[in-house]
Amino acid sequence: MSVKASWDIFCAVVDNFGDIGVTWRLARQLVAEHGQRVRLWVDDLETFARLCPAASANAEQQMHQGVEVRRWPREWPGAEPADVVIEAFACELPRPYINAMAASGRRILWLNLEYLSAEDWIVGCHALPSLQANGLQKYFFFPGFEAQTGGLIREADLLLRRAAYQGDAAHQADFLATLGVVRQPGARLLSLFAYENPAVAGWLNALADDARANQLLVPEGRVLGDVAAWLDVPALRVGDHHQRGSLQVVVVPFMTQDEYDLLLWSCDFNAVRGEESFIRAQWAGRPLVWHIYPQEDDAHWDKLDAFLDLYTHDLAPAGNTALRDFWRAWNAGEGAGEAWRALLGQYPALLEHAEAWTHRQVANGDLAGKLVFFYTDWL
Repeated sequence: MSVKASWDIFCAVVDNFGDIGVTWRLARQLVAEHGQRVRLWVDDLETFARLCPAASANAEQQMHQGVEVRRWPREWPGAEPADVVIEAFACELPRPYINAMAASGRRILWLNLEYLSAEDWIVGCHALPSLQANGLQKYFFFPGFEAQTGGLIREADLLLRRAAYQGDAAHQADFLATLGVVRQPGARLLSLFAYENPAVAGWLNALADDARANQLLVPEGRVLGDVAAWLDVPALRVGDHHQRGSLQVVVVPFMTQDEYDLLLWSCDFNAVRGEESFIRAQWAGRPLVWHIYPQEDDAHWDKLDAFLDLYTHDLAPAGNTALRDFWRAWNAGEGAGEAWRALLGQYPALLEHAEAWTHRQVANGDLAGKLVFFYTDWL
């Protein structure tokens, strides 16, 4: 049985919506499913308000879905430390807050919630303690794709909600209508959320030349410039529809997290980026491609290959090769068109595998549940 506790989650918004997306979703789940008291400290409320339209970008303190959201200013305003303190993605806690933790005389669990990785070394590093100079202990908590890690964010009813939605054509049509989209009979529906990527043009060429109709939904974001260049238009705006060959491109609005889940569940294939959308696309149970954030010295390739090694482990050789080739072309910025045609030949196997992967991840446990258990066990 979990212990009810207060939690402080600190989020520094440094990479678009990934950091705040993960922490906001985690905070809501800790409250809704585990009855925890959560304060979410955010240094960029404007970005947060994009994900939570009911939020104010100016309020120092506000409540949303049971979570107390606080502005994290440069000058620390002072606050009693919580029972569990999470610094998300190696952000640095305010020094006065750390001092208050050390002086409190209470046992406070300090966790560094790390970035998601499939690399094998995280299994050995997950939940290891690090003794701090002031006597506090900090633990490193690694989300991951194996049972010995912290797992992935997943709400308890997620797969039930997804199955109900994917089995209800009328519900899907109603949601797509809110985006200004009418699904064409027999068309393949795809979504595109990526960083700037020269591979996009080759992929769009393949979609436009396809014998089957394709509808591509592109949420507002950084990749719009590449799509506009391919269409040979100055710019793209929400609501724009463009047809070229077999491909219809529709620009859709930026969405809340719940709406984005519905978009992913609606599509036959999803191109995603970063961490938050990458996880949610996996829960959709549909084939996907991940645009990993490029790092210096090409370190991101090791992370990409580590995930592919896990993800394709149970795939037959033909599907394994087709998926790897497309992912590598997508992230290398070239050859995506040819690789896409090969991938389509393996689509039924990839669809079956994508669904099996979700159940494998469910068996590993979920991040919020593992955090609560870790705290309860630590007491």
